[in-house]
Amino acid sequence: MKNTFNDAMPDQQGYFGEYGGSFIPEELQQVMDEIATAYDECRQEPGFITELARLYKHFVGRPSPIFHAQNLSQKYGADIYLKREDLNHTGAHKINHCLGEALLAKKLGKKKLIAETGAGQHGVALATAAALVGLECDIYMGAVDIAKEHPNVVRMHILGAKVISVNEGRQTLKEAVDAAFTAYLQDPHTQLYAIGSVVGPHPFPMMVRDFQSIIGNEARVQIQEMTGDLPDNLVACVGGGSNAMGLFSAFLDDKDVALYGVEPAGRSIEQPGEHAATLSLGEPGVMHGFKSYMLKDDAGEPQEVYSVASGLDYPSVGPQHAYLKDIGRANYVAIDDNEAIEAFFKLSRLEGIIPAIESSHALAYALKLAKQKPGSSILINLSGRGDKDIDFVVAQYGAQYGIEGQ
Repeated sequence: MKNTFNDAMPDQQGYFGEYGGSFIPEELQQVMDEIATAYDECRQEPGFITELARLYKHFVGRPSPIFHAQNLSQKYGADIYLKREDLNHTGAHKINHCLGEALLAKKLGKKKLIAETGAGQHGVALATAAALVGLECDIYMGAVDIAKEHPNVVRMHILGAKVISVNEGRQTLKEAVDAAFTAYLQDPHTQLYAIGSVVGPHPFPMMVRDFQSIIGNEARVQIQEMTGDLPDNLVACVGGGSNAMGLFSAFLDDKDVALYGVEPAGRSIEQPGEHAATLSLGEPGVMHGFKSYMLKDDAGEPQEVYSVASGLDYPSVGPQHAYLKDIGRANYVAIDDNEAIEAFFKLSRLEGIIPAIESSHALAYALKLAKQKPGSSILINLSGRGDKDIDFVVAQYGAQYGIEGQ
């Protein structure tokens, strides 16, 4: 299927409109050019395509199903569907691009994969892919997130990855990205920085989008088989934006399908440092090697950000999302911590599915949307499962939701 938006973008320099590009040192640019060339070769190489498809089917368990959430649909008055990326091996959508990046690193002759992680889902997925293809793996993770997402830290260790604690700043995702970039700059030749979202210098926003587009490509076929039509609305959470871009990518030319990216309003969207609503409140800027919307402090530097969801607290966003916002193709909204946690429990108790807190942001907005658009159809990307979050949720919110004695 031809897709005007994705076929035309990015351009040769990695721009989606005015966003994207590559703002990195010259030595690293040479390495990025090699990666871009190798990726362009790989995506046209039958052997690479066949191997990735084999792993998606037999290792990841794709296609992930779509589930009609009938209890939620009846309660909220719209047909609510879930794209079950939480059922993938490793528990989230991240494995989709991690396998692609690991195979690419192998083709390039790299010895090690390095990456940042917030909620730990990208870290677990990359550690899994590294083990599968026989590469070393270093994962940089903020100390706050290491404590908060302990089950995923244990998984990474079991898989053979080295988890490196980042203790600067707020000790969360942005600082983990800083540390991983610093490590990559020290040796860009024997290791590949497997960026965990549709962010970073070109070609990563394009490359991660392409690997994640399997979500939307599957969903487009599945939802038509189930309902006979395309969904009226798509909803996905947005931190860096990989799961949303993966779902949106197959529907960008369908003007009757409304797109909603859901950012974290955190504790207070009015207070700087207490949210991570980049597209809602940010402005264009450059960080981590690319141009996009960005939350800035008074000095023009990346603003401190916060979210109850460790995977969403990033002060920028993928450049294609910035472009989609500017042209009005996608709508970007915000959900606060309490709304996300409430949705976490609603899905758990009405449908028997425990979602990741990140995905709970998308669900929370979808339930609002259902009331605004009764009788419509809403497809949510359930990007991850909540196993990693249960200890934190019970400790922080258990009493509020009737879980006592933990």
